[in-house]
Parts: sequence; C-alpha cells; structure tokens
Amino acid sequence: MELNLENGIKLRKNGKQEESNELFKKLVKEFPDNASITYHCAWSFDLLGEESKAVPFYENAINLGLSSEELEGAILKLGSTYRTLGEYQKSENTFVRGIDLFPNNKAIQVFYAMTLYNLKNQEKAMELLIKVLIDTTNDEEIISYKKAIDFYSDKLDEVWKWIVK
Repeated sequence: MELNLENGIKLRKNGKQEESNELFKKLVKEFPDNASITYHCAWSFDLLGEESKAVPFYENAINLGLSSEELEGAILKLGSTYRTLGEYQKSENTFVRGIDLFPNNKAIQVFYAMTLYNLKNQEKAMELLIKVLIDTTNDEEIISYKKAIDFYSDKLDEVWKWIVK
C-alpha cells in the first residue's frame, strides 16, 4: 500500500495527473478506510479540474482522520474547492475550522479572504489580507509602515476630519 501511495504522489509531482488519479481511484476501492489515500485521491480530482468529484473524497478523508499535515492541506483544498463551486457558506465554515486548527497558516487565511469577498464581506476580507501582508512581507517600505497599516486595517471606512481653529 505505501509503495502505491508513493507512486501516486510521484506521478502527480511529475505532472502525470491522469495516471495519478487512476491509481488513487483503484487504491480507494482497495483501501476505503485509509484517510491518506482518500485525501490524495481528492487532490488528484482537483488537479484535473474535477472539483465536484473531489469534494466527497476530501470530506471522507477528513472524517476518516488525517495526520495534522494532511488535515491542514485537506481543509485548505476543500474550502477552496467549495468556493470555486459557489458553495460559499460551506467554504467559510471549512476555513473558519482551518483557522481555528491552524492559526499560523497564512494560505488558509488568504483563501478565506477570497470566500469573504464572495460573501460580500469585503471589509473583513481586506482586513484579513492586510494583516497577512504585514505579517509575511519582506518589503522594506511596507515594513516601515507596518504599525500604521495594521492600525488602519480594520478602519478602512473611517474618515478622520481635522478641525483647524
């Protein structure tokens, strides 16, 4: 089983998505209770642009119990897949869970911001993106304004009027 799992991953990494998908579909039939195989099968559908086929495999893999690293990837990919399918509430729920479990994963936060945008919550989406930016950037100019950018991140609609006497 381990050798086949590694072969499927190697095929995917070498750009052979269809072969990888075929192998993972066979492995899921052979080992239906293996969370890791199920996760990689979902991922293989995702890479083929077959997001709706990927969803039940992601959901099942998460329910079967993945390692922390694979769970982190599965939550990100499932949330993103829900978003691309227009299932914005499911996407939001998935990303909120992901942020709860993996608060330092900035990619989950960025994909969540995209979902917030789709849910017409642009203010929260921008705030989150700005915070991720200032937490992750190496750009000297942005770093020099980090305190101000952080301060304004949740005040984008406020207007300060100065009264001169």
